[in-house]
Amino acid sequence: MELSEVNLHKLNGCATKSLKNMLVHKLKMELIFIVTLMCFLAPVQQAHIPGATISDLSFKNMDFAMNLYRKISSYHDKNIFFSPLSISTSFAALLMASDGVTHQEILKGLNLEQLERADQPQLIPTLFKLLHENITQNGSLKLDQGMALFTCQQFVVEKAFEDQIKMFFDADIKSVDFADTTESINFINEYIKQKTQNKVTDMISSLDALTQVMLIDTIFFQGGWQKPFNSNYTTNAPFYIDNYNIVQVPMMFLEDKFYTMEDATLGARVLKLPYLEGVSMLILLPNRGIDYTVVDDGITAKRFLSWIKKLQKDKLEINLPKFKMEESYSLHNLLPDMGMSSIFSNSANLTKLSNQGGLKVSEVLHKAVIEVDEAGTTAAAATTSGIIPYSLPRTFTINRPFFFFIYHEDTNCLLFMGRVIDPTKN
Repeated sequence: MELSEVNLHKLNGCATKSLKNMLVHKLKMELIFIVTLMCFLAPVQQAHIPGATISDLSFKNMDFAMNLYRKISSYHDKNIFFSPLSISTSFAALLMASDGVTHQEILKGLNLEQLERADQPQLIPTLFKLLHENITQNGSLKLDQGMALFTCQQFVVEKAFEDQIKMFFDADIKSVDFADTTESINFINEYIKQKTQNKVTDMISSLDALTQVMLIDTIFFQGGWQKPFNSNYTTNAPFYIDNYNIVQVPMMFLEDKFYTMEDATLGARVLKLPYLEGVSMLILLPNRGIDYTVVDDGITAKRFLSWIKKLQKDKLEINLPKFKMEESYSLHNLLPDMGMSSIFSNSANLTKLSNQGGLKVSEVLHKAVIEVDEAGTTAAAATTSGIIPYSLPRTFTINRPFFFFIYHEDTNCLLFMGRVIDPTKN
């Protein structure tokens, strides 16, 4: 599936002389923003700076995630998976490039208005920087998060923006001859391939010869279950998509003590499945007979935090389907309805990126990939815990549409979220 693209079209710069002459009457450059996402999970820890904390950023990002989820959900009833953290990080870079109404709309759309400080203009990018540093601080996590700015040799990026994107996002800035589209595509695809450890390949298949700037964000993480499932116990079992559609799926099995709770008001049960290094997957399973569309209307950041606080340990038999999803979204079609419209129009104010003017974001595509299996993504020996049941354990059988959230436990930072309607659909 094709990843995202962000092209800055400008009249003069990197095109051939004939192309310049043909297009000299055009006054606009278009920014196409590329978000490359290959995710399995990831963690962060608490950090403080005057005025706000990482926990504040996490809570705001979580509400943004729920709002975006509902927007995506309103278009279809299929599987959903995305990284709100990746999208927020990407637009945090554009936040530094914007001014005026465009700047305010990005703040509002990302739900970050309350974190803006007039006397601390770099507070928000600093929080994102601290978040990333805390994710990677112990060195034991298999995580690669990075940003790159590919520019045409003749395109002039504002020095202040260049310094900031390097400082806060550790961005690579590389010069590319976009007029040579074949070579540029190969060069950028190779960068993405290396950043995602060969998991994301051939992401860009076409490129406009007039491209001026391309901004790419990559996130890649691999991790294993704290308590791996035993593949010997995985068997095919029915998964009830709805009352009329049933599919057979590889169903994993594990018996152990897990944290769980029931949200009686919402009509759903919650299960916490821990990964290594303080990251967990929280599964929200609507009760039998409860439509998932009713449940997803009630998912909020406040409710999410209440689930975590009320979790209690219990002996359970877990039945979880294996699944793999690769999802892509055209965010430029979704974000205007969430208050971010001017950045995609001719009235966009991106003067902090370049004083050459006439910039707008024309396309924002987001791609996310996840695979859930017995071991997570590590070669751990999947052996049973050897628990001898002295009483019949309760069961938690995930055999109908469910929601899942991957978050870091110390800060409750929501890294990824999704829903599974049909685990056989990739």
